[in-house]
Amino acid sequence: MTSASSVSVLAHGLGGSTDLPIPFTYALIGAAWALTATFAVVALAWKKPRFDPAKPARALPHWVTTVIDAPATRWIVALAALALAIWIGVVSVTGPQDATNPLPGVFYVLLWVGLVAVSLIIGPVWRAISPVRTILRLLRGRTLGLTYPAALGYWPAAFGLFAFVWLELASPDPGSLGAIRIWLLVYLAVTLVGALCCGPRWCTRADPFEMYSVVASRLSPFRRDPDGRIGIGNPFDHLPSLPVRNGVVAVMAVLLGSTAFDSFSAMPVWRNFVDDTASSTVTATLIKTAGLAGFAGIVAATFWLASIATGGVDRARRRELPGLMAHSLIPIVIGYVFAHYLTYLVERGQLTIIQLFGLNAEVSYFLSQHPALLATLKVGFVVAGHVGGVIAAHDRALRILPPGHQLTGQLAMMLVMVGYTFTGLYLLFGG
Repeated sequence: MTSASSVSVLAHGLGGSTDLPIPFTYALIGAAWALTATFAVVALAWKKPRFDPAKPARALPHWVTTVIDAPATRWIVALAALALAIWIGVVSVTGPQDATNPLPGVFYVLLWVGLVAVSLIIGPVWRAISPVRTILRLLRGRTLGLTYPAALGYWPAAFGLFAFVWLELASPDPGSLGAIRIWLLVYLAVTLVGALCCGPRWCTRADPFEMYSVVASRLSPFRRDPDGRIGIGNPFDHLPSLPVRNGVVAVMAVLLGSTAFDSFSAMPVWRNFVDDTASSTVTATLIKTAGLAGFAGIVAATFWLASIATGGVDRARRRELPGLMAHSLIPIVIGYVFAHYLTYLVERGQLTIIQLFGLNAEVSYFLSQHPALLATLKVGFVVAGHVGGVIAAHDRALRILPPGHQLTGQLAMMLVMVGYTFTGLYLLFGG
């Protein structure tokens, strides 16, 4: 791999505690008080479930739904997104094969982090802009008519998400233009073949980017009523509508665990361990892969154990609890995404757009130039995400746990979320 073909990818999070002008102890104490107070308030004053996906949203004017659902609008958006994808591919090949190539920025910033931001604001946007869905529509939905196996659930999407974070965090050269191109070609081939075999359902359940977009969209204030009309309402009413299928906990564990590993892998203790232990690039990759999988596995195991740690339910119901509680991790995942990648999205995102379209513009480094504001935002995102997770978990517990266990059944989950918060802030401060 030549140096010209390898692009240095900027660190997602902050380099260390010197970048965060808030004492670490104060941040932990504040987080502890915030979570404890939240749990105390909801436990004492929140006696009945309040969040319901069936609760009507405040309907927007009819013309909003009409315009958004119009075939012309759908085709314009889909074809524009397909044209942009083709343009990105062309520029990645014909453009400079160095740090000024926009492909890594598009891949790691606009696609991975920007998709969360856009989906959080307006909904599951990937369904409208997915190149594979557009190709399927151009083929007029001609497929082999195979049935997507229900037992697969979201497992293909979970593996796809892990493949993305593996390339970013564990592969030998995550900034390599060649490696990113190969990843995208494999993704396109697998997703397109799956869609041609099983139709749009493959995109819904197996496309990692669509799954990621759907997860983020569950905290969007915009949603559809049963009659299809677009409305605006409490995002926490929308949150429990995340479909419960096989692999949903694995999806959340990959998203949360990979973000934690991203910060952990930047710590000197981990880097020194890899450098001292690995005798080759292959060994280093295997160690980092094991670390990444370990973080995702720890999240999955702790959440699963906390979900089932309740009395008053039979064996069948106990097996269902982790999936029924999985949506409570969404606020935490989104909080971590913005806590870790905020500067990356805002500043590297500007640079990527400038490089992609050849604009004559300068990048604004406002956030990096105001570390106190940046620190407050990042810690606030982590704490707000966990507070939202506690509220969502409590409300769901009131709905699905039997009387007499609705409070005690949440204690294990509360402890796990406190552990997630402290670990997240510790990693955010670079240890």
